[in-house]
Amino acid sequence: MARTTKGVKVNAAGSRNGVSLEMKGVTRNTLDLKVSPEDTGGELAIFEQTGHTPHGGPPLHIHPFQDEIFYVLQGEYLFQVGDEQYELKTGDTIFLPRQVPHAFIQLSDEGKVLVIYQPAGKMEAFFRKTAAWTSPPSAEEIARTFAENDMHVVGPPLRLN
Repeated sequence: MARTTKGVKVNAAGSRNGVSLEMKGVTRNTLDLKVSPEDTGGELAIFEQTGHTPHGGPPLHIHPFQDEIFYVLQGEYLFQVGDEQYELKTGDTIFLPRQVPHAFIQLSDEGKVLVIYQPAGKMEAFFRKTAAWTSPPSAEEIARTFAENDMHVVGPPLRLN
């Protein structure tokens, strides 16, 4: 995959490809691609994710080939990384190493995070697929879609006690 040789600017509230992905399946989120895998030869992808689902988040899962970094722009989140849990608020950052099970839950009514994947992997394709869901998917469909995009579901989403 080729890399761009020019600078790339994406305006605030904009997306690299001009399309916001509206997630409607597991949780309701808006994803804006900020740095495309096509810009970086597949080495990096950056998304801005606006969460509209308090107490929602993905199932516990593993990225075998990618590290993931979250920077909280707004709101509060609870992350599980391996056996440890971390509370994050605006301005906090967390690194999720590849091959380590992780999940998060949005604690605040609204939330916004910058999510960085290194390498980019199939994350853009994954978000496009899940944005096409029109109703809540079955657990089997979730696991299949994760697997098709080089991730493995290994447990349920986090729940508040």
